[in-house]
Amino acid sequence: MNRRGFVTGLGAVLAAPHSAWAQLPPNVARIGYLTCNLATGLHLRDAFLQGLHDLGYVEGRNVVIEYRSAEGKYERIPALLPQI
Repeated sequence: MNRRGFVTGLGAVLAAPHSAWAQLPPNVARIGYLTCNLATGLHLRDAFLQGLHDLGYVEGRNVVIEYRSAEGKYERIPALLPQI
């Protein structure tokens, strides 16, 4: 590899994270969605997403949703909650 190609490639790699960050909206809401069993409550998740959409929020555009499921084991729920 020649020196010019190396320097150009290195510059592209270093600039890539900055261009990716620049494309993110400045105010992205973060929502945690905790359920006992995500597989059986898909209609509830869809209704939740529709309600957000009605308020102008679109997942991936101006809201990020983190899904967590206890997989039917209620005793797992406290461990899934974030520690603030």
